[in-house]
Amino acid sequence: MDTFEQHILEYLARPDYAPVKPAKLASRLHLPKRLVPQYSAALERLVASGRVREGRKGKLHLATTTGLIAGILKRISSGAAFVIPHEQLPHLGQKDIFISAADARDAHTGDEVLVSLLKRRGAGGKRTGRVEEVLERATSSFVGVYFERDGQSYVQVDGTAFQQPIIVDDPGAKGAQPDDKVCIEMLRFPTNFQRGEAVLTKVLGPRGQIGVDTQSIIHEFGLPHEFSEDVLTDARRQADAFSDDDLDGRLDLTKETIVTIDPVDARDFDDAISLSRDSRGHWRLGVHIADVAHFVRPGSPLDIEARSRGTSIYLPRHVIPMLPEVISNALASLQKGKVRYTKSAFIEFTPDGIPVASEFARSAIKVTQRFAYEEVLPVVKDPEEHRASVGAKVRQLLGRMHELAMILRARRFAAGALELDLPEVKIDFDKQGAVTGAHESVHDESHQIIEEFMLAANVAVATELADRGLPFLRRVHGDPDVLKLRRYAEFVALLGYKLKNFQSRPELQALLNRVKGEPVERAVNYALLRSMRQAEYTAEELGHYALAVENYCHFTSPIRRYPDLTVHRLLDMIFDTKHKAKHADESELMKLGRHCSITERRAAAAERELTKVKLLTYMSQHVGEEFDAVITGVEQFGIFCQGIEIPVEGLVHISALDRGEAFYHDPASMSLIGRRKGTKYRLGNRVRVVVALVDVDRRVLDLRIAATSGQQPQLPLRRTQRDGRTQKLVSPRRVAHEPTASTPADADQTDRKRGRRKASGTKQKPHAEKGSSRPKGKKSTTKKSRRRSGSRRNRDV
Repeated sequence: MDTFEQHILEYLARPDYAPVKPAKLASRLHLPKRLVPQYSAALERLVASGRVREGRKGKLHLATTTGLIAGILKRISSGAAFVIPHEQLPHLGQKDIFISAADARDAHTGDEVLVSLLKRRGAGGKRTGRVEEVLERATSSFVGVYFERDGQSYVQVDGTAFQQPIIVDDPGAKGAQPDDKVCIEMLRFPTNFQRGEAVLTKVLGPRGQIGVDTQSIIHEFGLPHEFSEDVLTDARRQADAFSDDDLDGRLDLTKETIVTIDPVDARDFDDAISLSRDSRGHWRLGVHIADVAHFVRPGSPLDIEARSRGTSIYLPRHVIPMLPEVISNALASLQKGKVRYTKSAFIEFTPDGIPVASEFARSAIKVTQRFAYEEVLPVVKDPEEHRASVGAKVRQLLGRMHELAMILRARRFAAGALELDLPEVKIDFDKQGAVTGAHESVHDESHQIIEEFMLAANVAVATELADRGLPFLRRVHGDPDVLKLRRYAEFVALLGYKLKNFQSRPELQALLNRVKGEPVERAVNYALLRSMRQAEYTAEELGHYALAVENYCHFTSPIRRYPDLTVHRLLDMIFDTKHKAKHADESELMKLGRHCSITERRAAAAERELTKVKLLTYMSQHVGEEFDAVITGVEQFGIFCQGIEIPVEGLVHISALDRGEAFYHDPASMSLIGRRKGTKYRLGNRVRVVVALVDVDRRVLDLRIAATSGQQPQLPLRRTQRDGRTQKLVSPRRVAHEPTASTPADADQTDRKRGRRKASGTKQKPHAEKGSSRPKGKKSTTKKSRRRSGSRRNRDV
């Protein structure tokens, strides 16, 4: 063992050592700059040998003690937990390890832990374990509701992870008032035997006030919502240096006919399209992407901040951008009539859509015309009707774009691509920012035009980099687990749809096409989603299952995704060094890929959670009302249902199903089946439900089967008190439950695209925050809300 390895191991073995990342460890070892390469090499050897392990967030630990299993813990509402091991352990017989509340110690959801296996078995023969050590906390900061009782101050943390309120001392220092939403820093995590203690760090505002819910989610997920002065100064410096007259080294496309197609409320435009056709009938597609790399130089304050954030975050009515507005909404935004720097991918296709050549260039463009999605198809379908508002060249361009996109789309599905139909939920707001309803976004051919061209550009760039042998940050989607696909085939067979070859992508897509418009459509799509892996960023050559391509990367949205920026920089190296680009460090790329995957999932989780909070807030005004729903999940304890008119999901507990019936769970058919009358509740069935209980803070919506459906008479509601807050309960006995996750496994075709609202890097004032769900017959949005909402589904996949 060399000296560097010994120093590293000794430092990690210190009793007071708190896990840190490699760069921080190098700093704490007081290494001079010239010795950092040797330190990095020693650390890599230790990791490769298994003596040192990198945690989920890249922090360093000594290797796991023999016999202990490392994994991520998830608490459920009963206080018990499950640990998902980092590695597949065949001897377990299943993936998760059950941890009783008494054996979970003070571990919290998301914590990285070491567990030992116990001899006793849990219900259903589950392997059980005990938490021996918390390796790394997911977070020590939480958001909740402040209240006082018997002279003591408490905070009930949002969600169901903490059953008991947390004691807080000296809340007066922050001026907290009962029923305020507050942030706390945990000093002592609660256990099954001891209350937790925390310090109150910030008051967000009165619970229920418009805008406070958004700030609560921002702090709950630790989202970076403000830019430092160094970053803003760097952005202003780039703005001062920019000159649209300086086109040196760029292909001048400012005279070309180029259009953008975006949501009506878009403020930043990072992609534009040109398209021509030669005498042979060959297509020449130009995909022009904002040259963000020109403004964000490696190692600059802008770059460091963008890398840390990883992605822009699109919350309902609020955007947290990856880059300051002077970049994202100005310098790098491809606005109509303004000269903007771009990187262009030119792809030549045969008349029937086969790509035969690609080339890339630094360029400058001037967008001829901007279109909203809703404006495109009317021009394509009846160009003469729009002669007064759309010039001849632009009308011709839109017609070509539609024709080529449909050719490419047909070829893509013929090659085995998959596309799940999973509409995105959009919330409707009134002028004051209250939720008035919700709807599912429409995805038509105007969206598909841009989708196909973005896919083609991403594939072309990835193929170019792979052909040159350059390591790059790929967007991969691994093959699904065969056992999961087999179970999926068994499930759809019970619905009456037989899959002869459940591993065939064309056959899976044919099934999805068959169920379009059918009552089981949502169930079939979501069940397939749960059978697939999540897409991620990595340097590994794993291919993309859903897109059925070998090489794929993200190139088309560097304004809002850091991986795209790294790809743009690789193209810059190719341009600058005449095809002698430097090879990136693959280990660093792997770390960056993990980081970007984590930040992307954090952003998606925050968006889902705020959408859920706003919908629950709306539903709290409709307790006792009925609505039609579809069963989206079936568990031993009940069924999860999502509304058809208002797409919100809640639980019908098994005790709130048919009175007098005893139900058993049949996992194979994803059903709850009555033993006496044979009543069946199966995934995909439509049911009529009643809103029985809404607890916004705990993120719970309880439903029951409506009496009008003939299933069960209405149950009396009663009130109870929990930690200073009044709730409505459906019945005296309410069994705790853990809601199912509705997180899409990102297959890129189901990737939820940006809500193109005005980006804001600063905290939004409460009166500017808006959100809601609407009763039937009311307007979906106000003029103001339409300007700020919107999305681009399947755009930069």
